[in-house]
Amino acid sequence: MKINQTILKEFILVGFSVYTHAQTVLFVVFFCLYLLTLTGNLTIMSLTWVDRCLHTPMYLFLRALSFSETCYTLTIIPRMLADLLAKKRSISVIGCGLQMYFFLGLGGTHCLILTFMGYDRFLAICNPLRYPLLMTNMVCGKLVVSAWAAGFFISVTEIALIFRGSFCSPNLIKHFFCHMRAVVRLSCLDSELTEFIVTAISVSGLMGTFLLIILTYIFILSTVLKIPSAEGKQKAFSTCASHLAVVIIHFGFASIVYLKPGAPGGDDTVIAVPYTVITPFLSPLIFSLRNKDMKNAFRKALGKTHFLNKQSWITDA
Repeated sequence: MKINQTILKEFILVGFSVYTHAQTVLFVVFFCLYLLTLTGNLTIMSLTWVDRCLHTPMYLFLRALSFSETCYTLTIIPRMLADLLAKKRSISVIGCGLQMYFFLGLGGTHCLILTFMGYDRFLAICNPLRYPLLMTNMVCGKLVVSAWAAGFFISVTEIALIFRGSFCSPNLIKHFFCHMRAVVRLSCLDSELTEFIVTAISVSGLMGTFLLIILTYIFILSTVLKIPSAEGKQKAFSTCASHLAVVIIHFGFASIVYLKPGAPGGDDTVIAVPYTVITPFLSPLIFSLRNKDMKNAFRKALGKTHFLNKQSWITDA
């Protein structure tokens, strides 16, 4: 039990306040990255919705991933941007709990959707004849729903453990959002045990999904290597390249956050930036630039827009 038993009603997000002279620069950089992230994800969602050629399980998963990523960044970044310009960085205990609930739930959902995308590629390459029967749009939809349900079930479990008791002073969260490890250290109960349990749950989910993806790629690699032609191998690998790149970036940065020992003084602000800002920015960029179908759909959409504008100009003339 901690000595100071003052029951807290709000927290102060320390965040980047220690970098006083860099806050304006940080705001501009993070704001630009956030706009580009939103633009990329909204473009992917729009193209996969409008273009009927992209109404396949592979792109339905991609749309679901972009949607979860948009919600994920919406949970963290707008508040972070506001705090960079504000003098008072307080957040209520309830508001903190809600932010953490959505952050953890959407993070879990994101990992599971990436796992199901790997499973989709595994079926397409290793079992191509039965793929249309095994992975229909209906099955894809059910998998996405199960990803959301599982992600938020884990989130509820962790929130219940962290917020089951009151919090003690000081009320300083050494982070730019309500990260579970930063918040649980303020608990009046046995914070070390709770931190260990919630970290173990998160790491188990993170490593479990990552190992499943690795397993699917082992099977994919063994199948691709059996393809006789170099062209066939290249075509098979090209369908997985974007997904594999995003998986490496996502799980790589996430593992740094959750597997590294706590920083001196418990401040993990800087180390969380790649996971919360950089990864969501790179993900739509990789999926759009390295995907031929997405680029063709984008060109068609631009062509239709240009044609409609031309017709409108002729009509007005």
